[in-house]
Parts: sequence; C-alpha cells; structure tokens
Amino acid sequence: MLAAQFMALLDVFIVNVAAPTIGTELHASGAELQLVIAGYAITYSVLLITGARLGERFGHGRVHLAGLALFTAASLACGLAQGATELIVFRLVQGAGSAVMIPQVLSLIQRNFTGEARAKALGAYSAVLAVGAAAGQVVGGILVSADLFGTGWRPVFLVNVPVGVVLLAVGSRVLPPGDRATPRNRTRGLDLPGLVLLGAAVSLFTVPLVLGQEQDWPLWSWLSLLTAAVLFAVFCWYESRLARRGGAPLITPSVVRHPGMGLAAFRILAVMAVNGGFLFALTLHVQGGLGFSALRTGLTFAPTAIVFGLVGLTWRGWPASWHRLLTPAGFLVLALGAAGVGLVLKGGDSGGPLLPVVYAVVGVGLALAFSPTLTRALATVPPEYAADASGLLATVAQLGQLTGVAGFGTLFLNRLESLGPSEAYTSAEALLACMFALAGTAAVGAVSGLVLRRR
Repeated sequence: MLAAQFMALLDVFIVNVAAPTIGTELHASGAELQLVIAGYAITYSVLLITGARLGERFGHGRVHLAGLALFTAASLACGLAQGATELIVFRLVQGAGSAVMIPQVLSLIQRNFTGEARAKALGAYSAVLAVGAAAGQVVGGILVSADLFGTGWRPVFLVNVPVGVVLLAVGSRVLPPGDRATPRNRTRGLDLPGLVLLGAAVSLFTVPLVLGQEQDWPLWSWLSLLTAAVLFAVFCWYESRLARRGGAPLITPSVVRHPGMGLAAFRILAVMAVNGGFLFALTLHVQGGLGFSALRTGLTFAPTAIVFGLVGLTWRGWPASWHRLLTPAGFLVLALGAAGVGLVLKGGDSGGPLLPVVYAVVGVGLALAFSPTLTRALATVPPEYAADASGLLATVAQLGQLTGVAGFGTLFLNRLESLGPSEAYTSAEALLACMFALAGTAAVGAVSGLVLRRR
C-alpha cells in the first residue's frame, strides 16, 4: 500500500524537473506545459474525498486496486503521448487514479491496526507522504539526465508501469481478503449534492492556484477563489443540515469536530504549504539562478528527503514525555532551517558544505511538524469514520501543497521581477525573501496550538 502511495506522490513532483525537456520535445506552450504539471494535482485534489467514500462503500482493498490499475494505465499513456494535448488529458486521468487509490491507504491502516501497531503504520505513512515530494525531484532529475535509450522525458511516466503491474499482482494477494463495505457503509449513499458542491469548490480553488501565476493573476482567478470560498461555506451548511436530518453527509460533522482534528488540519495545511513552497522556490533558484542541471537539481533535495524519512520513522522511539512538544518544536526547527537556506545561498553563492546541513535541518523540521500531527489526529478516530478522516486530511495536505506553490512561488517570482534581470545574485535575493516568508509561516504553525487547541 505504501509503495503505491509513494509512486503516486512521486508523480506530483517528478514532472517539475522534466518540464523543460517536455516543453522542447512536444513544442508545448507555457500554458500547455503548466497544465501538464498541474492537471494531475487538479483532479487528484478534487476527487480525493470522493475516492475515500467509494472505498467505504465498495471495499477499500478493491477500490485501491482499481485506482492503481487506472493510474498504471494512465502512466503508460502519458509515456507514449505524442502531443501536449494528449499528455494533459492522460495526466488528468492519472490524477483521478491517484485520488481513488490514495485515501484507501489511511482507511486500511485505521481498520486493520490498533494501538502501537497503528502508530507505527501511521509513522511510515507520514514519512512516505512527504518524502515523496522531495524524492520526486531527485528521481526526476536522474531519469531525465539518464535519457534512457534516447527517450528523454518519457521514463518519468513509464517507470510507473512495471512497478504498478507488480503492485497489482502483490496487492491482489496480500490485501485483507475480508475488506468489504460494512452494512452501515453500504447503506450510506454517495451524497451526490455534497460531492458536486465540494468538487466545484475545490476545482475553483485549485485551478487559479496552479494557473494564476502563469497568467499574471487575471480577474477570473480572483473571482474563482471568491466563488470557491462561498461554495465551501454552502457545502459546510449543507453537510451539517444533512447530518441533523439523519442523512449520510460526505464528511461527517462529528469527524471535523473530533478533538484535535481542527488543529491537526491547520497544522498539516501549514507544513505542507511550507513544503510545497520550499521545493518550488528552490527548484526555480537552483535551475534558473544557479544554472544547475536536472540531475544536480534533483540531488539537491536528497538531504531533506533522507532526513525526513529517518526522523519520520524513528520519532516514536524517543522518550514519550517529548511527544507533545515534537510538533511545535518541529515547526520552530523548520523556521530556522528555511531561514538558514536563504542565508547560506545569499549573494548567489552555491552554499558550500553548510548547505546540506541546513537542508537536513529542514527535513527534521518537516518530519516533526507533520508525522506526530497526523498520528495523533488519527489515533482516536473510530474505524467507521476512517474514510471521512482519511479523505479530509489527504485533501488538506494536497491543498496545502498547492497553496504553498502558488503563494510562495508568486512571492519569489514577483520579487525576482522587481530586482531586474535574472542572475545568481538577484535570484538569491528573491529566494531569501521567500525563505523568510516560509520561516514566518512555520513560526505561525509553532504557536497555532495556543490559539486553535480544542478546549
């Protein structure tokens, strides 16, 4: 399950490094290239909660395998695409396959593990979830630079095919054979009005985030964000009303009101926004400002990914008295790491031996801010609400990534434009402003528990 999760998350970021090659070989316009990158994220974020409900209704194991099959087939189609339009369409399908596949991972963890075993499984899930972001850049750089058999960018998609086939074969044998929808879940409808409201709201939120910067934030993007906020409010009102009348809302209000869930959602949103903004701005700087190759750009993120994975998998073995302090401490470490990256790269320098150290500090901060937050949020959620909780937090994490890329990416690019022609020095100055903003966001995450903690 986690191998499939890692493969799907890899595809959110793996295309970033391959984008210049894709644009050249397919003669894609700027808008087309952006849709190649963003199309996956759009359908993925829009359909995540729908995927969670489908798993609850038809069985998490079966729905996971169906999503995996769709993702694998779409990956093959992406790798064989002959034009930008084809690639955009297949990327949208790929995102839909991920949205069906990914929510089942958390749901199966909730239903099949208890106590310390559940905590360990959630720790591994957390590590895979965020390491996939940095690893996508690394793997993308390696595959593009290798130019296997002269295929250029295509291996970033085709690599999923053999992995997906193996996982389908293994998954059909090892997933819990008794994983079927419970009588309660079979009687719960899909809440089609809720699906339409949420899908429209998330679509109107994500599309301007991924396309607004390219088009210099036109009026339609701001109107879209405003309409999304209105539809989110209508969705919340409708779901609460449906629950009061004894219906089956898409997201059960009691899950949202579960102790600590609101604070956890905010913290996950914040840490994933910092993660997305950090990766995006740094990629722009090292490729555009410092002129790194695709391979060197990808390897830049290796210390962050490695340390994140190690800390995410081991923090549960630390003294129990520390655990409550790990999340705020993680945000503070993350703030220091982000500011440190900006200062080390200040002036257009390549950073020297100190750079991997501050990258590793960022990895520690991300792991401690994310993994304990997710584990504590889901530790006490009843199994019958696993689909609701997994869909909610997975959607929040994805929206956080998109918000970070859009917000901090805009800050970096606007600052770069105001400083004049792009070169190592001006790019470093823009990066410094962005890293300080990321540090400030992480600091807000550190103190959020003082404001949002449920009393």
